[in-house]
Amino acid sequence: MAALSEKDAAAYLDARPRYPIDWYKKIAARTQDHKFAWDVGTGNGQAAIGLVEHYENVVATDINEAQLKRAIKHPRISYHHTPKNMSEDEMVALIGGENSVDLIVAAQAVHFFDLTTFYNVAKRVLRKDDGLIAIWVYNDIIISSEIDPIMKSLVDSTLPFRTPIMNLAFDSYKTLPFPFESIGMGSEGKPVTLDIPHKLSLKGFIGFLKSWQPAMKAKEQGVELVDEDLITKFEEAWGDENQVKDVYYKAHMIVGKIPEVRSEFDKVSGDTKKDNLLQTDVGRKQERRQPSDEENRQSKKQNTSEDEAC
Repeated sequence: MAALSEKDAAAYLDARPRYPIDWYKKIAARTQDHKFAWDVGTGNGQAAIGLVEHYENVVATDINEAQLKRAIKHPRISYHHTPKNMSEDEMVALIGGENSVDLIVAAQAVHFFDLTTFYNVAKRVLRKDDGLIAIWVYNDIIISSEIDPIMKSLVDSTLPFRTPIMNLAFDSYKTLPFPFESIGMGSEGKPVTLDIPHKLSLKGFIGFLKSWQPAMKAKEQGVELVDEDLITKFEEAWGDENQVKDVYYKAHMIVGKIPEVRSEFDKVSGDTKKDNLLQTDVGRKQERRQPSDEENRQSKKQNTSEDEAC
């Protein structure tokens, strides 16, 4: 995630939803071991806190130091700053080494990564037998019939300022490369859609909008999308400014494992069996098409006998 200011990071923390406990439970049930998990792009540590209920130790990393300062502390979670210039080998060593991680989670984060580097590191640190990688993103919020149309207009206004990275999130990860084998919980190009319930105050909602990446990108280009006029519209549509509303974030998830690699022996053996099968089928067809000489003689005799009988 791009670096946030101290003020924006605080607003982001207040507005970011808590991921359902059930998610971690279901994913953890699919890993054989529960010794080690990696929350990459941890932000304020919300996913890390969910993971530590199911894994003995969690390492949580982020490029953003302002977020890490606000991360939720836990004795079995170790937080680490990972600057852009960190090498793959350094990252692997920091995480725990090759073939060491039972579960990798990237919550609302993977679209910000250098995917080539991240996937290389992920494949190195994941346990080869049953390690899993889970990614998810939320890209829409459902509040009320009065507020949702205003929000849609804001979303539409971000289009000129979106980067290819942001579009991965807006596309619900349907266009995100994901070189891992599906385990039945979404797959490359076909994420599963889920709801994240959350309680949100007006202050938290405005803070969410101001710290929203598309709005921040527009601001960098001199355009204030979340201006006072828009805030006034949201305030009027919200009603009682002290009211805390039940909202839903729309989320999209993919979970996978390292693809099984066929050995050269398996490939050769499989190809040989296939060739033998093809040869057998061809031979059978040829036998049906080309009777032997003896069969031809017998056939002629039979035909002659039948003619005489007639």
